[in-house]
Amino acid sequence: MRIEIINGHIIDPQNNVDEQGTLYIAEGKIVGVASAPQGFIADTRIDAQGQIVCPGFIDLATHLREPGQTHKATIQSETRAAASAGYTSLCIPPDTSPVIDTPAVVELIKDKAEQCAYQHIYPIAALTQKLAGKELSSMFSLKQAGCIAVSHAQAAIQDLLVLRRAMEYAASHDLLLMYVPQEQALSNAGCAHEGAMASRYGLPGIPVAAETIALMQCIELMQQTGCSVHFRGLSCACSVTLIAKAKKSGLPVTADVAMHHLHLADEDMPPYDSHFHVLPPLRSVQDRNALIAAVQNGTIDSICSDHQPHDIDAKLGAFPETEAGIASLETILPLMLRLVEQGDLELSQGIAKLSSAPANILGIKAGTIAVGDVADICIFDPKKQWQINTETWQSQGCNTPFWHETMLGKVSYTIQAGKIIYVQQY
Repeated sequence: MRIEIINGHIIDPQNNVDEQGTLYIAEGKIVGVASAPQGFIADTRIDAQGQIVCPGFIDLATHLREPGQTHKATIQSETRAAASAGYTSLCIPPDTSPVIDTPAVVELIKDKAEQCAYQHIYPIAALTQKLAGKELSSMFSLKQAGCIAVSHAQAAIQDLLVLRRAMEYAASHDLLLMYVPQEQALSNAGCAHEGAMASRYGLPGIPVAAETIALMQCIELMQQTGCSVHFRGLSCACSVTLIAKAKKSGLPVTADVAMHHLHLADEDMPPYDSHFHVLPPLRSVQDRNALIAAVQNGTIDSICSDHQPHDIDAKLGAFPETEAGIASLETILPLMLRLVEQGDLELSQGIAKLSSAPANILGIKAGTIAVGDVADICIFDPKKQWQINTETWQSQGCNTPFWHETMLGKVSYTIQAGKIIYVQQY
């Protein structure tokens, strides 16, 4: 399909493009920016008047729930939600069922994604077999099968010797470790930030130290092993300080933050509302402000969704007994635009945190708009108002604290490898 996108405001942060222009797409690639290649005749013309044309978004942690938990969501439902949110590439954490610890599971996920006509799925290999934290997975064979990195998802590794050996193995095969810092003993089955709010409502708390101690241990092991590490889902100011120090010392470290941690703090939680139950927990206002500042100054490289759809039953019951996580893909764009409106980010900076920055972390050729690039494109209307409800929501999981809120900013078209995979219907 040959596509011409006219009258759009093209923003490509990686190449410092921020101007009105026209894009030309053919055979899955961008074949022209501003001027059409000779003999180009479009099959489809998209008028992007008043809209932003930017690289498709890339997510570093999208839980598709399949295989294993199709009562919560499926690859079909969540890739549809991703397309409606402007995402053209998704990284899949290894905590599926079965765990992504064999090439057979990788092939299963790829086959299902192909059936759903969603091309850019990147499975992340389990660091240890069954995520049990005891025996190392066969990382090399998993890399050959198509895994882009290794991770232990949100399962803590209690034995530091196992973590060291795993990092050595990953480094020997040039595999990025995506690490969620969490000291299980200190977390102690907590469900909220250890602070005034948790004390007021009698909720078991998780101290900041549960994150920072695990982070420091991993940084020390980086120096021993030479492993490149991406720290996933930071939640507090102390972690930002540690990442800044590690970067200054020249360690191969990057970091991201989930979008909800840039908008919500523990004091925003209505009493016992399980839609606010996330791990790591929502921290203090001071922590939230420190995270925003770290995104601004580049200490935190990327913003991710940490999309975790749940069925209704998972969020019923007493707050500590409910399952943690937010279905968040579809709120990422409007929440990014809210940061821009608040003056916390420039628009091009916000787009970069969702596109070129995660591409650079993963080492993939994506997140840019230039002649010869794969045509992964998001077109969105920054002024489009819409309400989150059953008519506008695509994900199978409706577990979001923003339900029924009116949002500003909606994707109009998503193009993946030159194919239109989403068109706004309302």
